[in-house]
Amino acid sequence: MFGNSEMMSILSRVFKQTAPASGQSVGYLKTDMHSHLLPGIDDGVKSFEESIEVITSLQAMGYNKFITTPHIMSDFYRNTPEVIRSLCDELRLELAKSNIDVEIDCAAEYYMDDMFDELLASKSLMTFGDNNVLVETSYLNPVSNLKETFFNMQMAGYQPVLAHPERYVFMYSDFEQYNDIFGRDVLFALNLGSFVGYYSKESKKIIEKLVKNKMVHFIGSDIHNMRLIPHFQRAIQTSAYQQCSAYKLINNSL
Repeated sequence: MFGNSEMMSILSRVFKQTAPASGQSVGYLKTDMHSHLLPGIDDGVKSFEESIEVITSLQAMGYNKFITTPHIMSDFYRNTPEVIRSLCDELRLELAKSNIDVEIDCAAEYYMDDMFDELLASKSLMTFGDNNVLVETSYLNPVSNLKETFFNMQMAGYQPVLAHPERYVFMYSDFEQYNDIFGRDVLFALNLGSFVGYYSKESKKIIEKLVKNKMVHFIGSDIHNMRLIPHFQRAIQTSAYQQCSAYKLINNSL
């Protein structure tokens, strides 16, 4: 059996073999607004070394700014802005030590639960860009107060950004739910891996329909580890991804 450090070393060598070749680029995207690059506080990277490996691989694809968004959810990840910002500062120092020239900022990916309602009421949400707040909900079960929560966010001065809308199974059978949420001025942040069906075949179909209907404001990596890198290489070559280059995505204005 391998120890943790030995296994990480083996995996690192394997994934480096699939790192993007020179000149292979995400093209029109320069800023990634959804990632899990702070070690040890959610299901993302486990160490600063792993974070740097992921960042340098994405940098090789053309990204030069990262807004990392750790999970905040009552049942698993009760992270605070203070913890997130402190770790983000540490990551900046580690990148500087390695002479890696990228910009790092932080926000959060909020699970819409009771704790989120409390944070919203106290107006203490972490934002990015023009007061954007990245949120997610259950993939399988509809939330009874989803639209009310979006409205309450807007009344509090926040701009709701729905993370990976293409992954919510409870909306698959009724696309009108997407139209309804989109019509409520909720911004959609699609996952790059969904363009090649990394999460499911159905999520790929939904993302293609969202793109066809111009229902996209952001594209985020939502990267947790190196496993997604080779899928990104295929995603950026899809016609749906290329079609988004004609849209006014918000990523690069962040």
